Amino acid sequence: MTGEEALYFPLTFKRFFVQITLCRSLVLLFMALALNSCADNDFFQEDALATEEELKELPPAGKDSLWVIPGRHYKRSGFHNFFWGNHNRDIWATPVKLPVLDINTAQGGLSIVKRGGGFQSTSFELADSTGRVYALRSIDKDPIHVVSKFWRHTFVSNVLRDQTSAGNPYGAVVVPVLAQAIGIPHSSPKLYYISATDTSFGKYNNLVQGKVFLLEQKYKSTADLTPFFKGVVDFEDSEDALRKRFKSNRYQFDQKTFARARLLDMLLGDWDRHKGQWDWAVKPTGHDTIFMPIPKDRDQVFFKMHDGLVPSIATSKVMARKFHSFDDDFSDVKAYMINAKFIDERLLNELTREDLQQIAHSMKSALTDKVIEAAVRQLPTAIYTLKGEEISHNLKSRRDLLDKAADKMYRQLAKKVIIAGSDEVEHFTVNRLDDEYTEVILTRPATKQFPATELYRRTFNRSDTEQLILYGLAGDDKFILTGNVNNGIKIKVYGGLGEDEISDRSRVKGWKKYTEIYDTERGNEIDFGTEAKDKTTRDVRVHAFDREGN
Repeated sequence: MTGEEALYFPLTFKRFFVQITLCRSLVLLFMALALNSCADNDFFQEDALATEEELKELPPAGKDSLWVIPGRHYKRSGFHNFFWGNHNRDIWATPVKLPVLDINTAQGGLSIVKRGGGFQSTSFELADSTGRVYALRSIDKDPIHVVSKFWRHTFVSNVLRDQTSAGNPYGAVVVPVLAQAIGIPHSSPKLYYISATDTSFGKYNNLVQGKVFLLEQKYKSTADLTPFFKGVVDFEDSEDALRKRFKSNRYQFDQKTFARARLLDMLLGDWDRHKGQWDWAVKPTGHDTIFMPIPKDRDQVFFKMHDGLVPSIATSKVMARKFHSFDDDFSDVKAYMINAKFIDERLLNELTREDLQQIAHSMKSALTDKVIEAAVRQLPTAIYTLKGEEISHNLKSRRDLLDKAADKMYRQLAKKVIIAGSDEVEHFTVNRLDDEYTEVILTRPATKQFPATELYRRTFNRSDTEQLILYGLAGDDKFILTGNVNNGIKIKVYGGLGEDEISDRSRVKGWKKYTEIYDTERGNEIDFGTEAKDKTTRDVRVHAFDREGN
């Protein structure tokens, strides 16, 4: 160790020790407050409508509109904000002019189909006279139900409720113009205030009165088809689409369009893109069916949580990393992929670095300054005046960095790649081409009705990919591995249910084995060769594969 390093090391260690001590002190303080303080039962305002005193400084709202303040309860003292963050409190506490919702006249008249099942937002499914379905969701949330009953009556509830101020209640209205520009299906959300005297929701009146809601189209049946969905015959939610995809190899996802949608998520800073945040347009193509993505529930667009002493520590890379804030760059692409890990692994496994770069460059061309400015102009006038310039600047800056974000996204996805077949018969061919490249081909064999079809082909670079995991699922599948190389990628083969044929004819120089074969000991024909490691077992749980993210 040099003299300079010797001086630097204790300083670095001291700084690390101070940070750990601070974190520990904050945790102890938080727990003390949590256990000795009660939840505030009057945390939320009773009515978003601006009071007479507040109206004195506002111009007339005009016909059919009112001045409302969606979250005046998030306005706190500077002392509070020092510890818990400024977040988007100024946006929540700014008066905005919104139309008043009357479900008897909106969209030609709406009826309540059912109450939504969300844990945080108050939501409803509504339908018009044609059967077209809409979602009505409160823009304010109560996260108390996501924690155990033990914590609901403590200070923890106050903290969680207060941190809702990190969200931007109007972010969703910016999305449609951007999505339209890059060819992604989208709804057209509109903001409404529901009067404190409205009684049209019957037994749900107390859940909606005096609150601000977002109304947007849903995509559930042929009644919801629009001219945008040319060739589409129906819609599916993620669970049904995934179930069909892994049951039959005649169903596939449009991975390039999904990648475009995921890069839009990153542009918007929308970190919460799990499988429940997507619907799928069903489009027959020849003998097969393609699922096209439809993003929904844009509750976390323009999220801001990195300020404030406690949140800045809590959202660090070693803690709640996924709560990443929207700013002018992509400092942590991985954070935007945490909640979407399950669906990204399964629906982006075909794409190369070149594919993602082409998508990013086409998006940069489509998202002109004019498009971005038009999108941000969709914000309520008062919010645009307050934040429009900042949001526009951040979007333009992030757009210019999309190719770099796409590269980081690729590198994250390429480390470990899952390639799954279906419950029908498939043939997997793995070619170790040389010391750097390995090719994987997935084929649907010919039948009396249909010719053989290549379902998947991709060449992997050892510098990007550490591991390939192949799943045959059910069906009598075949796996053949070939190639004699000095270095290679580790490959795991899970034969799955059915009578599988697995043959490893490949060879990677050295004592370490780069192929592992997992299946049951009986009912399969397996040639381990000299390269494969025998991981067969009597335990049928070896066939397990998470199909739906449950």
